[in-house]
This record gives sequence, C-alpha cells and structure tokens, in this order.
Amino acid sequence: MRSSKSRSRNKNRNTRPTGGNIINRVFDSSGPDGKVRGTPQQIIEKYNQLHRDAQLSNDRVNAENFAQHAEHYTRMLAEAQREVDQRRDEQEMQNRERQAERDRERQDRFSAQETASNVPGSGDQPDSAPDIMGDLDESDSGLVETPEEKPQRPRKPRAPRKPRPAPDAGNTPEAAE
Repeated sequence: MRSSKSRSRNKNRNTRPTGGNIINRVFDSSGPDGKVRGTPQQIIEKYNQLHRDAQLSNDRVNAENFAQHAEHYTRMLAEAQREVDQRRDEQEMQNRERQAERDRERQDRFSAQETASNVPGSGDQPDSAPDIMGDLDESDSGLVETPEEKPQRPRKPRAPRKPRPAPDAGNTPEAAE
C-alpha cells in the first residue's frame, strides 16, 4: 500500500495549464469578498457587480478594491485578445502567401502547357509510333478484345422444367390430433 506522502506529492503535479487560451480558461480569483471563479469575462462582470453594490452601500474602499480587481482581469482579457488577434493575422498572412505561391505555380503550369500546345511537333505523344512488333497485318491492332466487341451468339431456348414428384402419403408425418 502506498504511503500518504507519496500520494500528496503526486496530487498537484501538472495541474497548472501551460499557456493556452486564457479567454476561455477558468480562474479562481481570491478577492476581498471571497473567491470568485469563472472565465475572465465572468470574473469581470462579478467584480463590476460587487463594485456597484459597494457604491450603493457607500463603501468607497471596497468599491475601489472591486474596481481594481475588475480592471486587472479586463487588462488580462485585453492582452489575451491582442495575442489571439495577432496569431490570427499571422496565420492569415501565411495562408495568403501559400495561396499566392499556388496561384503562381498554377499559372506557370498553364503557360507551359500553352507554349507546348502552340509549338508544332512538340506534342505529348508522337504522331506515329515505331513498329516494335515487326510487320503485323493490319487486322491486328495490338488491342485487347473486350466482350462488348465480340459478336453475340444466338441463345438456345431452355428445356422445360421437370415436374416435382408428388408427396408420398406414406412418408409424410401426420399431424397429431
């Protein structure tokens, strides 16, 4: 059986997220009024509500404290949003560059095909193939004959079916009554 010390040492390993999406990450904020848990946007809304409540109760110290907490998470959210926007812009720029490269390659291939088709005698296939099989007669083109090309033979009519023998009265089991 394991000791409790080894379990407690392993319990908190790798529980902190490494980077990732701060916008959707859940935070535990230890504010003056207890813990506030949620995404940055939810925490901002909660601290703004606590700020308004403290202002209504004429508690200027707590109101300022809640406002500072809300401002902290607002700055965190704004920075994370800037990073996301920057990553998106970089990705879009890379995609545009890749697409431009593909377009250039496609245009080069098209122009190469155009020049090849415009030059006489430089087609993809030669006009006449050399006779590598020797002198063959004209009827043998070297192509394989397919079933569609073969002439069809007339079919013979089928023979009629033989009648089935009638069930024998002595061999069939009778139903129990």
